[in-house]
Amino acid sequence: MRARTVGRHINEGGKNIIRNGWMTFASVSAVTVTLLVVGAFLLLIMNLNHFADSLEDDVEIRVFVELTTSETEQENLNTNLEDFETIDSVEYIPKDEGLETFIDSLGEQGDYFKGLRDENPLNDVYVVHAENPEDTEVIVEEIESLEHVEGVEYGRDIFDQLFTATDFIRIIGVVLIGGLSFTAIFLIANTIKLTIVARKNEIQIMKLVGATNGFIRWPFFIEGLLLGTFGSIIPIALLWFGYVQFYEMIGESTGLDFFEFLPTYPLVIQNAILLLGIGAIVGVWGSVMSVRKFLKV
Repeated sequence: MRARTVGRHINEGGKNIIRNGWMTFASVSAVTVTLLVVGAFLLLIMNLNHFADSLEDDVEIRVFVELTTSETEQENLNTNLEDFETIDSVEYIPKDEGLETFIDSLGEQGDYFKGLRDENPLNDVYVVHAENPEDTEVIVEEIESLEHVEGVEYGRDIFDQLFTATDFIRIIGVVLIGGLSFTAIFLIANTIKLTIVARKNEIQIMKLVGATNGFIRWPFFIEGLLLGTFGSIIPIALLWFGYVQFYEMIGESTGLDFFEFLPTYPLVIQNAILLLGIGAIVGVWGSVMSVRKFLKV
């Protein structure tokens, strides 16, 4: 396709957008709202996934030793834990050290528990880290089968709740995005339909004088592409600026230190590229639907 022909298609597509006025505005607005929701959910889901991965990497398996375990039996247990190929590290915390840590963590109120030093009710504990966080459940089951292990904790409930919440947000996002995308495609298709109807006689004349199907159709594809692209500009700008400001604000806060958000860059750039691509696809798809249905060439 020659440069002159490409320029003609782009010029005609631009004229169609201006000619359709309010329908163009409605189409671009629909794409804008859709991509704003899509972009917001993408940022949310990516941060939740990052948070979940961070928790998995930091997961601790706490192994509580039976109170009646002898020194020799405990040494054997320690050896068994260190022999696990799937375990990255094993740290032993004597019950006396555990009690002191507990008392110190309570501040002044810890004085009430100093009397427990004479008869320490706590267990000796091994803190275990998995080589691969995905093997945590298997490791826990194997440790529970060892002798002189009273119990194992690793915060499974927290992970289950987090993943359940993440899955729920994904479902809500898919439903909203699907509905809004359908609306945007429908409006773009109808916008292009108006152009086809308005130029019906002109299109018939072009066909009679030998214009190819592609020559007639391409301006409508360009129109859809431009509608989708224009609709992505505002969401990209708002989400870019909004996330940068949000990240800087959270960076100065001490209340959310436990939740490490993804750095601004390259996240906002990746999000912008995705939104631009989605906007273009939605626009072109709307034009394809309209051309197939209404343009009989």
